[in-house]
Amino acid sequence: MNPAPPIVLVFAANDPSAGGGLAADILTLSSLGCHPLPVLTAVTVQDTAGTEDFLAMEADMVSDQARFVLEDMQIAAIRVGALGSLENLTVVAEIAADYPDIPLILEPVFTTAGSDEYADEEMIGAVREMLLPHTTVLVVSSLAARRLATDEPDEQDGMSMDEAALRIRQFGCEFVLVTGTHEQTPTINNGLFNRSGRARQDSWERLPGSFHGAGTTLSSAVAAFIANGMDIPQAAREAQDYTWNTLKHAYRPGMGQSVPDRLFWARPKPEDEGSAAED
Repeated sequence: MNPAPPIVLVFAANDPSAGGGLAADILTLSSLGCHPLPVLTAVTVQDTAGTEDFLAMEADMVSDQARFVLEDMQIAAIRVGALGSLENLTVVAEIAADYPDIPLILEPVFTTAGSDEYADEEMIGAVREMLLPHTTVLVVSSLAARRLATDEPDEQDGMSMDEAALRIRQFGCEFVLVTGTHEQTPTINNGLFNRSGRARQDSWERLPGSFHGAGTTLSSAVAAFIANGMDIPQAAREAQDYTWNTLKHAYRPGMGQSVPDRLFWARPKPEDEGSAAED
């Protein structure tokens, strides 16, 4: 009998376009050698251009999905994406408290159906108070980091990535990986922060176009590399490299944004296609 690959439990919503959500998690984790356990938290109606509708699962169903597999298998990491409701967030916080030795990688999603606006303050406060104390690595954009760091819009406007990350660290998470995609800089500069400050910084070439599912890919990749036994700073670096390559090889399957190619390494290269034609 072959040994099982690293097993990662995933809490996320279903995105029918597979740009983000559970399908994106499954693709990323599988691509990086893990066995994903998908726990459905919500159902969405969306495509590559945007979200039309959103329906959260009942909290008891979310809890049962997760606890059955947690009692059956040895979980190497937990990846948390869109939860859909305060009740589902509470379920995940309770599970995290019951399994404190399993690394938890959190990419909080605060969007509402059909909108890019943040959800209400109650949800954001619950992330701070209930999830961040159990979080090993928080993966957020610079915009989301400022929103998590303070409720004051005036403070958010002038806040640096470093200050936002260090404020978030005070809520109890171990590491904060902040991406600079939304910053007005020639390159994308990402920072990993711990209790001592900036643990590492990585810079990446800006790629043209817009992408649906980049954050999901990055956070799932962090979970995958941690599940495979890598230390957190190196896992953050390798996850960024993998994600950048998925974006470099992204494709546009619909009329909206491009989708990261999580299986880019398995596609024939142009030169390989030419060689095959010659043969």
